Amino acid sequence: MLDHQGPVLIEGPVEIFLEDGTVARSDRFVVAVCTCRRSRSYPWCDTSHRAHRRNPSARGKGSCP
Repeated sequence: MLDHQGPVLIEGPVEIFLEDGTVARSDRFVVAVCTCRRSRSYPWCDTSHRAHRRNPSARGKGSCP
């Protein structure tokens, strides 16, 4: 199951073909690939998802999603 609120860790090296036709490459041992699309270094995760996580206990109390 894929969690869209955090990265996917993939063993490297990695080549990712982006929608615009460019290729993002990494030679790292393990690569964190962004799934939330908030990363400024997309497709690589920069932990931007952490600032936007929902608080499950706040649901139904008038908080924004």
